[in-house]
Amino acid sequence: MKPQVSRRRFVSAVATTAAALTAPRVLTAQKSDQQLVIGTGAHRYEVLHNWVQLPAQYTWQTTHNVAVDRDQNLYVIHEGRENLKDHPSIFVFDAKGKFIRAFGQQFQGGGHGLEVRTEGKEQFLWVTAYQQVKSFAKLTLKGEVVWEKRAPMESKLYPEGEDTKPAKRWGRDAFMPTNYAFLPDGGFYLADGYGSHRVHRYDKNGKWVSMFGEPGAGPAQFNTPHGLWMDDRPGRTPSVVVADRANKRLQWWSLEGKHLKTLDGFILPANLDSYQDTLLVPDLSARITLLDKDDKVIVHLGEDPAWRAAVLKEGMKLRREEKGEGWVSGKFLHPHDACFDAAGNIFVAEWVNTGRITKLRKVS
Repeated sequence: MKPQVSRRRFVSAVATTAAALTAPRVLTAQKSDQQLVIGTGAHRYEVLHNWVQLPAQYTWQTTHNVAVDRDQNLYVIHEGRENLKDHPSIFVFDAKGKFIRAFGQQFQGGGHGLEVRTEGKEQFLWVTAYQQVKSFAKLTLKGEVVWEKRAPMESKLYPEGEDTKPAKRWGRDAFMPTNYAFLPDGGFYLADGYGSHRVHRYDKNGKWVSMFGEPGAGPAQFNTPHGLWMDDRPGRTPSVVVADRANKRLQWWSLEGKHLKTLDGFILPANLDSYQDTLLVPDLSARITLLDKDDKVIVHLGEDPAWRAAVLKEGMKLRREEKGEGWVSGKFLHPHDACFDAAGNIFVAEWVNTGRITKLRKVS
């Protein structure tokens, strides 16, 4: 049975906006009947910033990724701080935004990627952790660990000990996993986005099989392969699409690891998700892009070159704002991840210290 997937550092300043992919619609937010709406045509969304709130005993510590299960519960992971090991890194909210539970203390200091995957009749939460943690794990939706793994030493990319007691360092020989994509046969891809700049393939039993890509800026090379997604939209041969962030592009690969296509024109594409024939690309540089079935730009949500320039100039100050002073409604700072729910609504996690989860409620 084909598994079904339910979805789910700003590394350098970018001084100029990249060239548009086609001639995308750039729209300002509009208020209608006290709604703040962005988008165009069949892709219009009401903006609901800070849609979920944590109970008083918890604090956001740089929100990273989001995912939705089949009951429309929202899962949020933050990076967390290593010195707060008794604080959870994963939080769960119901379809109305009410807090349900929290877990994942073991990912504090490195919480990063998050996906919900359906396997038969069960659902599981898949987590990646970078920084000090350097691991990836499969959990139940209540947070019980099914398994947790570290660097695939079979790949011969990593130094001795990276799979047992990894050093606290960055570099091409470090293991810094960022996100997953899931294969139809039960296997999965794992992006080592901040480490070796490769994509690893595992079988359905979690055994390492192969890898593809290499560091660089040429075809079939990566510079921070940060996010990835199984692109099986209607009418397409399934392939894996990679958000090659620092190269400012998307790359499509066959399931066997052959490079198929490159799409330029992004700024810092961070992750991916799809709904029907639409591909969603959160861009760490203050916007979210929707692509149509032919991978043409439908709209850049939140697009505003003047606002982006302000974010680049005052980025560190803005992302540290405890009360969001200086933030603009209907605009984004650093969208790190975004995902659709079953109704086509979009949830956005931004890479800001005090955390922000925005719901874009589909209105057309």
